[in-house]
Amino acid sequence: MTEVEPVKPIHKPAGYAMLIEQYELDIIPNWHKSMVTTSGIHRVNSKDGVIEEIYPSKYWPGDTPGSHLEFALKYDGTNLAILCSLFQKITQKEILAHVRSKPTGKYARRLWFLYEFLTGERLPLQDLKRGNYINLLEPDEYYTVATVRQVRRQRINDNLPGDGRFCPMVRRTGTLQDFEAADLPGRCRQVLAGYSPELLKRALGYLYTKETKSSFEIEHIKPSSTRTERFAALLQTSEQEDFCRKERLIELQNKIVDARFRDVDYRSSQNYVGETVAWQKERIHFVCPKPEDLTDLMDGLMAANVRMTTGGMSAVTQAAAIAYGFVFLHPFEDGNGRIHRFLIHNILAQRGFTPKSVMFPVSAAMLKNAADYNASLEAFSRQLMPLVEYSLDENGQMTVQNETAIWYRFIDMTPQAEALFRFIDQTIDTELAGELTFLANYDKTRKAIQEVVDIPDRQIDLFIRFCLQNNGRLSARKRESHFNSLSDEEVALLEQAVQSAYGAETSAGDFKGLWENGPHASQPEHGQGGASVPEA
Repeated sequence: MTEVEPVKPIHKPAGYAMLIEQYELDIIPNWHKSMVTTSGIHRVNSKDGVIEEIYPSKYWPGDTPGSHLEFALKYDGTNLAILCSLFQKITQKEILAHVRSKPTGKYARRLWFLYEFLTGERLPLQDLKRGNYINLLEPDEYYTVATVRQVRRQRINDNLPGDGRFCPMVRRTGTLQDFEAADLPGRCRQVLAGYSPELLKRALGYLYTKETKSSFEIEHIKPSSTRTERFAALLQTSEQEDFCRKERLIELQNKIVDARFRDVDYRSSQNYVGETVAWQKERIHFVCPKPEDLTDLMDGLMAANVRMTTGGMSAVTQAAAIAYGFVFLHPFEDGNGRIHRFLIHNILAQRGFTPKSVMFPVSAAMLKNAADYNASLEAFSRQLMPLVEYSLDENGQMTVQNETAIWYRFIDMTPQAEALFRFIDQTIDTELAGELTFLANYDKTRKAIQEVVDIPDRQIDLFIRFCLQNNGRLSARKRESHFNSLSDEEVALLEQAVQSAYGAETSAGDFKGLWENGPHASQPEHGQGGASVPEA
């Protein structure tokens, strides 16, 4: 008897996946890809940041573009970049047919609104006369603004965080919801509550300096003391006003870059981030928007910042969307990376996320976790690069040959928001708490040393420094050159004071790290590698 081979189930793309295939779209992939199978299974796979969900046959939406658009909005999310790209190819007749078939359906109304929003074209339809207003985005799926714009035509609550010029999207992932439930501002207040106002005031000066040096070091820049002091002073003004305005951004750029590279307006030339790998050969990591697209994009970014602020959007989500959006737009020739990180502090301070007069040295966490910081930048740049057609002349001047603005207008900033939350979480637990603990231990050590022997403050500082750099003990060479007047018993007691203050359980190899990471430390000579994507 001949065995009959089982029929293999057929998987057919649905939603965005079907429309991308049918209309041959070159797009940044959506975070969610839908397939419908002839079998009765429901399965979810995840690969390279994309969730592929396979639905049973009963989920097949039909064969019309409109039915797959509705399926996409229902199961794949609202991807403005894909929709904008699709609306350039799909006929108005196909959109009309679907909307007219379900004139009061919530997905048809959303599709109708999005078509007119993204194309600027008005469909030949009468305004809806009755029915409840519905949210454009589901607040339990996306971070939205609470102050909605009511659109009478489709009876839609437009709760997008931006407009057609610039509208980043952030999905409410489990990671982001867990971070919000963790109450990071509350944890910060708990850390600060354990220290005196006098110590906090001293620590803040170190934190501003540490943030400044880390921000420069990410870009492999070793600034002069004047530039360091100037940037630290700017950081201290970050809670005073909104810096996400054109005139303030230009002033900021002028203050943090070399005088020769100050801009009076947005850049007028095409720039990119790359590295030279051979004579007249560049490896391009990131291509910035075309200069002629910048004004519209930047106006949109600044409007989105206002909309998120007045609309009560999550502070960290807003900081991620605006600060990363800024560095992706790269409006200046130089200083974009430092301004990007400055805007994080500015938005968190303006929104009251950070306690008054307290600054998180987020750049220090980014520097220590350089691979994670690069990954947060590459989450966009890696997907963008296959879509940009460009040429380089013999002088390294770039020309972008296709239209690219759409990809910068509608970025899914979910990976960047998750990354920023992680950096802030690490900053509170390590950078902020670590600096305060170090300084408190330093005071404890100084007092203990003074009880043993009366030596000048500068000598005390040197003794602590030399011990922390040498596994908790004073080396013979340092003793001979700086402390030869001390007896063996005095040296032993002073070493014991250092070791006691910084914990008896601290291993010998940790003492040097304590000094290098403490508030009295200078930054290391070399960083852990600068970002390979938009930074300068």
